[in-house]
Amino acid sequence: MDAILHLLFHPLPNAIMTVLTGISLLYWLFTMLLGDGFDMDIGGTAVDVGFEGADVHEVEMPDDTDIDAHGEPSLLTKAMDFINVGKAPFMVIVTLFKLIGWLVTIASSFAFNLAQFGWKSVFVLVPVALLTYLLMHYVTIPVAKLYKKVGYMGEEAHDFLGRMGTMRSSIEGDRLGSADFIINQDVIRLNVKSQTGEPIAYGDEISVVQESVDRKFYFVRKEITVNNL
Repeated sequence: MDAILHLLFHPLPNAIMTVLTGISLLYWLFTMLLGDGFDMDIGGTAVDVGFEGADVHEVEMPDDTDIDAHGEPSLLTKAMDFINVGKAPFMVIVTLFKLIGWLVTIASSFAFNLAQFGWKSVFVLVPVALLTYLLMHYVTIPVAKLYKKVGYMGEEAHDFLGRMGTMRSSIEGDRLGSADFIINQDVIRLNVKSQTGEPIAYGDEISVVQESVDRKFYFVRKEITVNNL
């Protein structure tokens, strides 16, 4: 037992990753004890998922349509897409990242005898994070497929018709863009298209008019407010 504890907390990188991973495990433990559960949104019916904690959720969007104000995918968007953020609950992705990073750190402490470097061994966490990020792309592929099969539509199913949001890209004609909607203090990002084809600029307030037939985006219209009169 003493040998295991020594391995988990020595050298310093092991201790850091053990604590971070432990925090995530405590999160899931409290989630289950509080009764949030692990159900999902299946067939369009809202069922409690129990994977909460993310501030921004993307809801069932095509991979190539999350764009910035200039019409191109942002670097952050590409980075998040690489590890399938938005296709599985955010806290699941975070927990997997910590768990894999923890395993890689433990392995590296053996492979490179990190204890000999003392506190400087903490710098190994930089390449560990990069390697973990690359591994996450492959680890999260089956996870994303699983959630897609059960109809995962974000942290919770919502009726977006009539809701007000803010554009996060510029759209006109048949061009797809994205918009943010605040629901229960969470920011949910949806793919949107102008209902009439009229230009709608980045930052404009819009409202959802209807959902597309294939359920991949929503038609929106620009709202007239005192700010854009």
